[in-house]
Amino acid sequence: MSEKPKRQLSHGSDTVVGSNADSATEKQKKQDALMSNPLGNKSEEELYRDVVEWTERTGLTDVRDLMFKAALVAQDRDNFERLSQLTEEDKDILRHEKAHPFAQTKTLYWTVFMCSMAAVVQGMTVINGANLFYPQQFGIGSDSTRDTLLLGLVASAPYLCSAVFSCWLTYPLNKFFGRRGAIFISTLCAFLGCIWNGLTNSWEHLFVSRLFLGIGIGPKSATVPTFSAEIAPARIRGALAMQWQTWTAFGICLGTVSSLIFKDVPDKPGITGLNWRLMLGSACLPAILVCAQVYFVPESPRWLIGKGRHHKAWQSFLKLRRTPLQAAVDMYYTSKCIEIEQEIAAERTRNVVVEMISVPRNRRAMLASCIVMYYSSTIFENAGQDTTTALLGSFGYGLINWVFSLPAFFTIDSFGRRSLLLFTLPFLSLFMWIAGSGFWLQGAQQQLAMVTTGIYLFAAFYGPGAGPVPFSYSAEVYPLNVREVGMALATAVTWLFNFINALVFPLQIRKWGSAGAFYWFGAWNFVLWFLVLMFCPETKAFTLEELDEVFSMSTLRQARYGLASPAYWFRKYILRQKVHRVALHHYHPSEEKDRAQVEHRELA
Repeated sequence: MSEKPKRQLSHGSDTVVGSNADSATEKQKKQDALMSNPLGNKSEEELYRDVVEWTERTGLTDVRDLMFKAALVAQDRDNFERLSQLTEEDKDILRHEKAHPFAQTKTLYWTVFMCSMAAVVQGMTVINGANLFYPQQFGIGSDSTRDTLLLGLVASAPYLCSAVFSCWLTYPLNKFFGRRGAIFISTLCAFLGCIWNGLTNSWEHLFVSRLFLGIGIGPKSATVPTFSAEIAPARIRGALAMQWQTWTAFGICLGTVSSLIFKDVPDKPGITGLNWRLMLGSACLPAILVCAQVYFVPESPRWLIGKGRHHKAWQSFLKLRRTPLQAAVDMYYTSKCIEIEQEIAAERTRNVVVEMISVPRNRRAMLASCIVMYYSSTIFENAGQDTTTALLGSFGYGLINWVFSLPAFFTIDSFGRRSLLLFTLPFLSLFMWIAGSGFWLQGAQQQLAMVTTGIYLFAAFYGPGAGPVPFSYSAEVYPLNVREVGMALATAVTWLFNFINALVFPLQIRKWGSAGAFYWFGAWNFVLWFLVLMFCPETKAFTLEELDEVFSMSTLRQARYGLASPAYWFRKYILRQKVHRVALHHYHPSEEKDRAQVEHRELA
């Protein structure tokens, strides 16, 4: 359970022409008020009647008194001390929760660990070690444009499959098999794909096997962050959901270790290229661990509530929260919010894909999540190093990326997702340009020193920002009724650009040189900085259901707030002025201008 920020939001909406404007606006306001807190305006008697009706309907009458306490707490979470219905023991539980947000059950952390192992599988499927060996064996190792494109096509095949096909399996897999089932099926496909990769004997065969591997990447990358976000308490949701990228980075690092271990393995009679085959096949090991344990963790309670399986959802919450009171607060509040979501969705009677585009709230979430969504060995080899040094350089990159993602565990829910991106993105541009400039130096050692410095510093800032934030952010911004489709879209966009990058990056290096390729990507980080500034509102401290309010605000209002931010930062942190700025959900451009004029006169 989390602290709930005080919110009195006014929302932007599409313009409605004619006599329907007032009624549409009034209807939107009512919906927004309900989503703000469906329990907020009820008297104690009304709340009790709601609890009685809900427990009878869901078959949870044996915990009616507990659910009534939970409803009173959820009505105003910051003021539970005033509730006479709570015992001193109840209040101690809630006080401890506020003071120690990471004091959670072993089951919750075990579930997050299982999700982390799924991410390790993802990271180990990167073939930046194997691509130093198999191209020569398959006859695509020359510097020609044809071979360079084929090398990129083989490496990027899983991302192509994920972007155009497998990510879109996320919705049916989750709908019919649940979060755990989707993870099991996709991880099993990843296991089989890794084995298949190691058994190929031509680049065409390897390309097909890596396309199949993409079936194990797309749905898993969309489902695991969503699963983590749905089971996590709001105050630490970012820290738990970001484990996907943290352990993906660890998987990349582990894959490089695998490459170093197997690089000198000699061929055996009848087996050519045993070293790179073992590199590709080794990624199946963490997949076995995930498949073996996924059904021993509880299913997402939010998914179960959405399916009307309230009793199982209650059992899941009891396993995921420290005390029955905490489980009851999350159970009742989440259930009531989901009921409102389902009622609103039922009124629209439109396909979920149409809902994604036609509903302004969903459209803003889609824009924000799409905004925020390797070949490292080749880079080091281009810097004039041998294979071992290239792999060691890649290992260092992966290790730094993983280690420096750990600070985000403690800052993503305090500083916020948006703040981490805005702080780290300029440094990513800077260090990409530094790494690129290293290729202009004369001498292998000088090149290696500057390229390594730039890449490692890039990894140090990528780890706590652009690495973990996008998947965490995308997993939480969509309402339940379109969450699978929304996350599928966000991950498909990610894998599409991964595919384009992996396909053309070798060619960029051949045509532009490594320096030009790095300058190009460095410039795009600045573009992303402005997009995040204007279109990605902060999501920390909100429950998943309360984020409906955040994304109901108009896009123009969000953009104005973002564009006004640099001036505020300059006055506060550079000029050291005592300035105050309201949060986005209280922001009105005209009021902000008047406040700035008053502050200017006071300072004068």
